[in-house]
Amino acid sequence: MIRNYIIIFFSIVFFFSSCISSKKLSQRQKVNSVISEARTYIGTPYKWGGNNRKGIDCSGLLVNSFESIGMKIPRTTGQQIELGKNVSLKKSREGDLVFFAFGKSRRKVTHVGLLSNHNNLSDINFIHASSSKGVIETQLVKEYYLKRLKKIKRIF
Repeated sequence: MIRNYIIIFFSIVFFFSSCISSKKLSQRQKVNSVISEARTYIGTPYKWGGNNRKGIDCSGLLVNSFESIGMKIPRTTGQQIELGKNVSLKKSREGDLVFFAFGKSRRKVTHVGLLSNHNNLSDINFIHASSSKGVIETQLVKEYYLKRLKKIKRIF
């Protein structure tokens, strides 16, 4: 009889502890986790097609960062731009994806980053894998980037 009570007691404790540990993350926690994971790659060298700490490209950085919250996103910039909804720079916020067109045509999107800090319109940072500097966090509001900015997408 006492043995049955002990089994029931531990079953209840196990049930409630598993419910507590599987608590869903809030939207804000998800965004913060993705940004935190992306920041762990700062200093990682750029490698086209790379997806690890030995070398990574811009879209691979985002794939790995979103995987940290169990969210799978497509591997290429061209596929990632199809996610979510368009937002303006004015309405952008941390966690949004920023897409750029570099190269000769300046029409084709070739680069993606993650908004990591958004205090106001003049103080916006993003994390990305630069082909010359590796993974860095830099100011978005610079002529170089603003001239090439093509889209901002919200996937959260």
